[in-house]
Amino acid sequence: MAPTHSTQWSIDDFDEMSWHDVHFHGFRLEQNESESGTAELIFDIDYILEWLKVEGAFQFVVAPARLQFHEIFGLKMELDYASPTAGMCPFSISGITRERFVSPTGYVWYKWKLEINWPNGFIEFDSPGFTQTLTGKSYTQGQQWLNPAQRI
Repeated sequence: MAPTHSTQWSIDDFDEMSWHDVHFHGFRLEQNESESGTAELIFDIDYILEWLKVEGAFQFVVAPARLQFHEIFGLKMELDYASPTAGMCPFSISGITRERFVSPTGYVWYKWKLEINWPNGFIEFDSPGFTQTLTGKSYTQGQQWLNPAQRI
């Protein structure tokens, strides 16, 4: 019997989630309607639902997903393909961390950090939360990323 997985997560699920070795294929900013100067930061990722140890090797249950951080501000990015002379490919992260802040007015937000483990870099920003939604079917395979045909 195949394992059952959620198809959508939010900030309430953060402590149970892992983005270790998740590959990122793209990102974009969508400006919010408000005059606050914030935007939606949307990542196109291959989310690893499960790590399976099979006969001494790992298999991964991987599905395409959309990871969207809401009302972001203070965006800072560094992504370096030149120093390691890396070929252009999706980048992967070692994980996502957050630090909680509360303003004097009671507004709660987090400082998020995504450590890029290949090639090298980071993404940092402030945001009150995220949603993540699977956008396609999952595959059990020996690699941690999906090929273009699997992402459709």
